[in-house]
Amino acid sequence: MMGIKTMEKYSSSTMSIDNLLAVIPHEIAIPEIQRPFVWKPKQVRDLIDSLYTGYPTGYLIISQDPKMRLKDGTCAEGRKILIDGQQRITALMTAIKGIEVLNSDFEKKRIKISFNPFANTDEGEESFKVQDNAILKDKRWIPDIAEIFSPDFKHASFVHNYCKNNPEMDPDQLHDILDNLKGIKNRQLGVILLNKDLTIDEVTEIFIRINSQGKKLNQADFAMSKIAANTTYNGNLLRKAIDYFSHLAVQPEWYSEMKKDKEFTASSFANQLKWLKNDHSNIYDPDYGDILRVALMYSFGRGRMKDLVSLLGGRDFETRDYKEEIAEKSFQRLTEGVSAFMNKNCFLGFIMTIQSIGFISPKLLNSQITMDFAYTLYLLLHKDSSINKTKIKRYIAKWFVLTSLTGRYITSPESAMDRDLRRIAERGFPEFFKEIENAELSETFWTIGLVQNLETTAINSPSLNVFFAAQVFGNDKSLLSSNIEVRYLITDIGDVHHVFPKKYLSAHGVTEKSKYNQIANYIYLDTTINKTISDQQPGIYFATAFNQCRTGNVKIGDILDENDLKKNLATNCIPQCILDMNASQYEEFLLMRRTLMAQKIRQYYDSL
Repeated sequence: MMGIKTMEKYSSSTMSIDNLLAVIPHEIAIPEIQRPFVWKPKQVRDLIDSLYTGYPTGYLIISQDPKMRLKDGTCAEGRKILIDGQQRITALMTAIKGIEVLNSDFEKKRIKISFNPFANTDEGEESFKVQDNAILKDKRWIPDIAEIFSPDFKHASFVHNYCKNNPEMDPDQLHDILDNLKGIKNRQLGVILLNKDLTIDEVTEIFIRINSQGKKLNQADFAMSKIAANTTYNGNLLRKAIDYFSHLAVQPEWYSEMKKDKEFTASSFANQLKWLKNDHSNIYDPDYGDILRVALMYSFGRGRMKDLVSLLGGRDFETRDYKEEIAEKSFQRLTEGVSAFMNKNCFLGFIMTIQSIGFISPKLLNSQITMDFAYTLYLLLHKDSSINKTKIKRYIAKWFVLTSLTGRYITSPESAMDRDLRRIAERGFPEFFKEIENAELSETFWTIGLVQNLETTAINSPSLNVFFAAQVFGNDKSLLSSNIEVRYLITDIGDVHHVFPKKYLSAHGVTEKSKYNQIANYIYLDTTINKTISDQQPGIYFATAFNQCRTGNVKIGDILDENDLKKNLATNCIPQCILDMNASQYEEFLLMRRTLMAQKIRQYYDSL
């Protein structure tokens, strides 16, 4: 029986560095050149050294757009896209061609690699170093190898001047050394070219199997490459808008640098980002993946990023063909989704909603994807004419807390979001929400499930974060304080401490981290109060607090009324029987406090 022939998915070849750099970005798109360069300068130095000594530097992987039919029936083929090897090529561009690259602070800078013709590598001397002040003062070093690779390089005059400053160097020997150095541009890099007849799905599957520098590439990276490589639908401007928003959200003072990009400032996107120069909120600082995810869910009703990659390539999901009109429409819809994301009123309105329910610090947000879906929902509800706009804040508040508590978007988040979006579109959000609330937040969840979820040592537990948000929402005072609110300790000077001090527990046999670092043993405490508590048994320091209510002699905190003290313990979910507890009752305390914390969270949720 004859076997089925499998189509070869790629071809391999080699290409000289000189030829490769000559065709970028005209024939091969490499969007990473215009995005933050994540390699450290030493990595650039190591790459140049490897090329000089003839060591292998890995393959570049290049994707070709699948054939797409234009309206007149002819085929259109876009530029090839470098999907693995961006950092290596960018390093070559800056070190050899002298091109500035954007660093992690979005500053345009050169990485200059210096070369020492005198280096004796057999004795451990380095031929290449990252340029620094010491090198600039040392006449033996050629401070910037880009000078050697410049088309205007005058070989003879350079040798003459160098040998004049370094008489011990033989001119003929230097000629040979420089020829070897310039030989880097003739080094052959391995190139894997993916078959242009591959579907978007196949290219995507290959893409996500590739590892670059130990980091698995993701669909958002691939989508950004597709966007930046597109010249027909202003892909590069859209790419810049996404990147610039994510950077300004973190560093608003960078706005003055953004304005230097004249092409971008002349576009409609620039005005949409202007408000970020005065934005100093850090509750939701989205990266490009978050922006793409929200735009995809908002404009296309889909949760899987690979679908965006396919749509931008022009895929018709029904016929499985690739059509130019679908690519055109997809870029238009994506642009609309990105613009909706960037809208000042929407973005700030969403942030205010999240903050108003107690999530006032990034410390309390353990899932960016949960935030992404909540923001998408906020945008969708505002667009839906059937929704009572006065109820949107309540819907978002409850949905965010529900999905945080249940970890709805933690496991297989894209599948969960895709499913939720389809059900919301079919039934409308109010009906969908009621169904999910009844299913997920049953009586069993509140009395058993949530109590069990609080049995963990994970300080970033969503259940603990919701508990602290509940304290902020209720304007709760911190433990043993009559005036310092928990919100102040979270945002400014406070830290989480142990109710049963760690050293006290260890001294009495509770030595396992998994025991003394239970989150039910955590509380926000004012620094002064924490120092006063030190390593005391809870029964002792709480007895001191109650005693001062009777004597007026302040020893710990500042509460002088016993009813106020009992209320303070209640708002912090501390059982009053703690006065009679020691290390032997620690497990009993944990269970009691987990139960009280779960009850407080439930009351908080019901009040939203």
